[in-house]
Amino acid sequence: MASAKPVRALALVGPTGAGKTTLMSAMLTASGGHGLEKVGDLTPEAKARGHSVELNLANFDFMGEAYVVVDCPGSLELITESETALAAVDLAIVVIDADPAKAALAQPMLRELEALRVPRALFVNRMDQARGPLDALMMALAPVSAAPLVARQLPTVEGEHVTGFIDLALERAHVWRPGQRSEIVPISEGLKSVEADARFHMLEQLADFDDTLMEQLLNDVDPARDLVFADLVRDMNEGLIAPVFFGSASAGFGVGRLLKALRHETPAPERAAARLGIDRAGAYVLKVSHAGQAGKLAVARVFGAPLADSAELVLPDGEKARSGGLFAVHGASIRKIAKAAVGDIVAIAKIEDSVAGQALAVGGAAFKVKPPAIRTPLFALAIAAANRKDDVRMSGALAKLIEEDPGLSLKNDPESHQALLSGQGDGHVRLAIERLRRRYNVEVAVEAPKTPYRETITAGVTQRGRHKKQSGGHGQFADVTLGVKPLPRGSGFTFVSKITGGAVPRQWIPAVEQGVRDGLAKGPLGFPVVDLEVTLLDGQFHPVDSSEMAFRIAGRITIEEALAKCGPRLLEPIDKLGVFVPTSAMSSVNSALSARRGQILGFAARDGWPGWERIEAHLPHSERHALIAELRSLSQGLGAYEASFDHMAELTGRAAQEISKAALAH
Repeated sequence: MASAKPVRALALVGPTGAGKTTLMSAMLTASGGHGLEKVGDLTPEAKARGHSVELNLANFDFMGEAYVVVDCPGSLELITESETALAAVDLAIVVIDADPAKAALAQPMLRELEALRVPRALFVNRMDQARGPLDALMMALAPVSAAPLVARQLPTVEGEHVTGFIDLALERAHVWRPGQRSEIVPISEGLKSVEADARFHMLEQLADFDDTLMEQLLNDVDPARDLVFADLVRDMNEGLIAPVFFGSASAGFGVGRLLKALRHETPAPERAAARLGIDRAGAYVLKVSHAGQAGKLAVARVFGAPLADSAELVLPDGEKARSGGLFAVHGASIRKIAKAAVGDIVAIAKIEDSVAGQALAVGGAAFKVKPPAIRTPLFALAIAAANRKDDVRMSGALAKLIEEDPGLSLKNDPESHQALLSGQGDGHVRLAIERLRRRYNVEVAVEAPKTPYRETITAGVTQRGRHKKQSGGHGQFADVTLGVKPLPRGSGFTFVSKITGGAVPRQWIPAVEQGVRDGLAKGPLGFPVVDLEVTLLDGQFHPVDSSEMAFRIAGRITIEEALAKCGPRLLEPIDKLGVFVPTSAMSSVNSALSARRGQILGFAARDGWPGWERIEAHLPHSERHALIAELRSLSQGLGAYEASFDHMAELTGRAAQEISKAALAH
């Protein structure tokens, strides 16, 4: 979309099922454009799940102003799909359900927006289906926002249904009409005092940031409408308040009034540019895409000056690249354009080294924008190409998927020899696997990651071992005596030599140590052995047949024979967890952690999150695999955790026997 006026960028965010994509469709319809048949949830993965799984872009004009809407997935598992994009928008509209019981679902996204310093407003959806007083909803919403929530409208009720609202800034009553624009009607006598109280409360909230307004209210002076609107605009733009609007996206109720408010109050693109640290012509990359025939596309927002096709762009490392095409994006369709207006979000082709979160300069020096933080993965699956000939193709396809979604990561575990694909949850990782199959025709086999068990010893022993082999010519001979004893947990492995008199020539002592390390790589229970000291006490050598390899083999043979006599025990890794859940879910989550052999260490209020708790616990690493799914099922999809390795603990009984049996079978 090329326009002489700057294009304002709006993000639609909120929990899954709140109606974000429906609101985007309603906005397009209200502006005279197309609805969902052109944009929103068009991929097979989105259709199968019934909700957004990636960013959707749409453009529209309303009353002579140009807008681009970024519809963001609502699932917390897909938060990394949105984070980089949110940093670059002018305003985020948090879409929430009218049910007070669902108010807490908005809190994680509001905290994210607050951290990014993005101005925000709330749209309470499905008000035509709402039940109960507005006060209950506003009370439930108040704790979820750090900034005061300022109701811009007072919903009006006929019988049991909300049928319209009173605009508290303009003091006008509107009645919703299905399929039509709302109708302005006189404020009824019965509502005048209620409206006056609601408006005064709104003004009091604004007066907290405006001494002039506060003075007028104290002196019973009715403030000028221009002052009220100026405060509403400034306070929202600076993140001091979060205004609240009401409506029904599916019925189109309240959408026109929302757009009219946004027309006057949405910040200019310069504010987002300043927030990002972009002080001249450039483009900020929201995400990259490899889908379609256009090759790699950098989806970016234009700042500072219009961006022309074939412009030379400077990457953060100073490298230069020329745009290989400029495309307007609307839903699943892209259209080649010659120039993009300031504020517009477009796709730029052939910038091969671009990644999400980069700022590209148009000429001049490179921008040094702080990259987005990388979230710690919460779930992983081990993946392998179902057909070995697809290994290279799978690696290339995964690299593209990870470039599109920085919340994914892939690492090869050298111990388990597994390739681990990690993300923010089971759904997140399996979504990537579905894309791998559909886009790149690569079938994969998946399994749970292997737990890095260890084993240790409980008793000491002195063991003599010998390697002797004759095969014509020089043979092989080495004889060693090792002392083995356990060490405290966490000590690792220590090798000591007490050889005197040349029983083992000095140059071959390191070979004995290496042989011991070879033997410790897989102990009697099938796992690496730790927390022991091995001392080389004595040995024998042959002047002709002894060699470095012979002593290495002798070291391995001797330690293997010794370990079986040392009372081997299985050790499992224990992680320390900080689990974050709403207070209402704490009891259920504690029970779930205990059922997973967790040890609860303590509780504390989550800092800066009213109504949330932080649970400290120790949990066996093997029990973490599907933990995030259970946490979210117990907490309306809100639970999260952070984890780090803490210590190794002994595991005994049938569980240890089964784990060892499985390891030795491979």
